[in-house]
Amino acid sequence: MAQASFADQGADLELSGIRKEFPGFLAIEDLDLVVPAGSFFALLGPSGCGKTTTLRIVAGLEPPTRGRVLIGGNDVTHLKAYRRPVNTVFQSYALFPHLSVLQNVAFGLKRRHISGADSDAHEALRLVELDHVADRKPQQLSGGQQQRVALARAIVNRPSLLLLDEPLGALDLKLRRQMQLELKKIQSQVGLTFVHVTHDQEEAMTMADTVAVMNHGRIEQLGAPADLYELPKTAFVADFLGQSNLFRGTVSSASARSVVVDVAGQSLTVPANRSVRDHGDLTIGVRPEKSQMHAGSAQHPADHNVIEGGRVAEVSYSGVSTQYTVQFPSLGRVVVFQQNADSGGPVAAGTQVSVSWPIESTFGLHDHRTIDVTAAANDAQEG
Repeated sequence: MAQASFADQGADLELSGIRKEFPGFLAIEDLDLVVPAGSFFALLGPSGCGKTTTLRIVAGLEPPTRGRVLIGGNDVTHLKAYRRPVNTVFQSYALFPHLSVLQNVAFGLKRRHISGADSDAHEALRLVELDHVADRKPQQLSGGQQQRVALARAIVNRPSLLLLDEPLGALDLKLRRQMQLELKKIQSQVGLTFVHVTHDQEEAMTMADTVAVMNHGRIEQLGAPADLYELPKTAFVADFLGQSNLFRGTVSSASARSVVVDVAGQSLTVPANRSVRDHGDLTIGVRPEKSQMHAGSAQHPADHNVIEGGRVAEVSYSGVSTQYTVQFPSLGRVVVFQQNADSGGPVAAGTQVSVSWPIESTFGLHDHRTIDVTAAANDAQEG
């Protein structure tokens, strides 16, 4: 199989105490991170959060102010970029327009006078299922095909670590989703360590084994995509990964099984194992798709949180589902995603409603915007 020659090349990545200061600006604040060999790891966050600076430090394109970079246990902090076992795939394909696809992929090997360059290039193209266009020029290919050529050109060098810097950003939505699946399949075939930088939550959640959500130069939370979505630890993570309804209140009682929070006179319950604390002020949340909206009087299960006295403010129909924004006098606006499972049609704006959701879907959050990275790593390992 084509992937055999490229397998077993992945190495682990360790960042120890990485700090990066620019004049008047702290880009990365004492970052500790371990990426296991052979994994697909995503650094996710908004523009300016430090994710691209982190990638550049790993690649050797930017020196850290302090800290160490280790690849496969070897300290490469002070090695030049071309001496590191790393290749990078960028959003811009950076293919040579005057060269054929095969010549583009083999270019780096031939510059280093490596024998069998064309054979290795064909093998890499077979891996990305593009060997049949080896004689074409890049401009004769679609955007997705050009990105796969760029990936083949990086893989053919057999790096220990492959860095992807917003690689799908230039593609349209449909093609981007297709390429997400392609990249994940290729990574699992070749066994390389992929570190993927993106601001696109769907991209990170679809492809990565582990996601680190960055904000203001620090990791707010890391873990498996489903764990981060189902049990965020901070308001930033809850809002950045999808949408969340967040309520600020004060703990009124707590037990080994649950924490009860008073939110503007309404009691809402959080499972104790889904809350970051059991006393004082607490922000709790629930995802809009976990909630249900009820017009008129309704019987609510005992294991549900219920808020009453709302009025539908906005209705957005999208075919499969309808998004409702419900205004509550004391709680503000609450968003509900409701599947259009029957033909009754959407509830009209102005209708008085209540909203409920399973207690087990509620989570309790840290008040501050960042959490201890070591604790986040421990949470991820325990999960």
